[in-house]
Amino acid sequence: MRGLYIHIPFCEKKCLYCDFYSIETTHLMESFLRSLVREIDMRAAVLPDEDRTISTLFFGGGTPSLMKPEHVEMILATLHKHFRFEQGSEWTMECNPGTVSLESLTAYRSLGINRLSFGVQSFFDDDLAFLTRIHSPAQAREAVELARATGFDNINIDLIFALPDQTFDRWKTNVETAVALGTEHISAYSLIFEEGTPLNAMKLRGEVHEADEDLDAEMYEFTMNFLAAHGYRQYEVSNFARMGRECRHNLLYWQGREYISFGPSAHGYIGGTRYWNVRSLSRYMDELDKGQLPVVNSERIEGITVMFERAFLELRSQGIDMAAFQRDFGIDLHTVLQPLYERTAGEHLLLVEDNRLALTPDGYRLCDALTTEVIALLEQACGEQWQTAVPATDRIVQEHHDVQPISVSLPDIRQ
Repeated sequence: MRGLYIHIPFCEKKCLYCDFYSIETTHLMESFLRSLVREIDMRAAVLPDEDRTISTLFFGGGTPSLMKPEHVEMILATLHKHFRFEQGSEWTMECNPGTVSLESLTAYRSLGINRLSFGVQSFFDDDLAFLTRIHSPAQAREAVELARATGFDNINIDLIFALPDQTFDRWKTNVETAVALGTEHISAYSLIFEEGTPLNAMKLRGEVHEADEDLDAEMYEFTMNFLAAHGYRQYEVSNFARMGRECRHNLLYWQGREYISFGPSAHGYIGGTRYWNVRSLSRYMDELDKGQLPVVNSERIEGITVMFERAFLELRSQGIDMAAFQRDFGIDLHTVLQPLYERTAGEHLLLVEDNRLALTPDGYRLCDALTTEVIALLEQACGEQWQTAVPATDRIVQEHHDVQPISVSLPDIRQ
């Protein structure tokens, strides 16, 4: 199982909370696409044939739905020259409500896009204004209706909770509205004040404040319970899906699978090497004009580092296969995690079933603290080796769109 990620770095307006690379313009779209095609050609030329069979394709950004259908067609034609897509492969496009139409969605569908992810965030005008979103609640509803009318049967809605001054009742209405729209997937993220964003600058100036931690926890708990009662299974900290509608591309990240990425700031992982491209559209295009791949750095991911990353990512999603973990790393997690089992006995935070260690709904609420403790116990088991190999959690979060921290923590866990 291997994925492709295409980063489209254009937005009509950059949201104040977003730390993904994007620019507020589209006038360089044609030049960027020529460079993107060149990067695909160049990277494919150095990939062995066995690395060219693809299970998932994901257009992220930025705002990929700012592309015209002919732009998408050009990218897909280039990909088809070099890669083999498995039958039934998942092709996702991130879309902003207000940037799609019946015509554009019909064209995307005809080109093979079979999954849409709408960045709705809220169904309240003032929330959207605060988040500097450019659509209205009515446009969000209309986008889902248009997608249905054009034949899409796999749709995600993104929502953000714990906004400054957001009430519990308002968040409850957001979740209820998303469920009423009947989408197959809902991603619910707690608002994060990422360093370097306008939102964090506002916090530092005292203009906004983070939501109360107890209210944040109450909103999250309601989300888990309400979505479970309406047929959505939680399969990652922030992601809920109807049976069989889990995002296969994101599962690929969380399971430590390989993915090939293109575009400025894109991160890829192939053949045991992680690489990341320059975080600048002008530099990206300049490097490719010179006949060079736009990679700013790369690193080998081996041994103990692979172990830490697998534990971190799998525990946040569908759980750690403990037999495979012991086979691959020689670590008996049952023994290593005994102190955690004893400390949390009776709290129903962890579940071991069919030799898989997973978080319960209560465990997801304390995910950051529990994953931190699991890593700490693995560090102890591995001795001093971990000090040069433990992965940077912040970078893992940055590389994977849907990996987000949960703010609630246990007080007695190492921070």
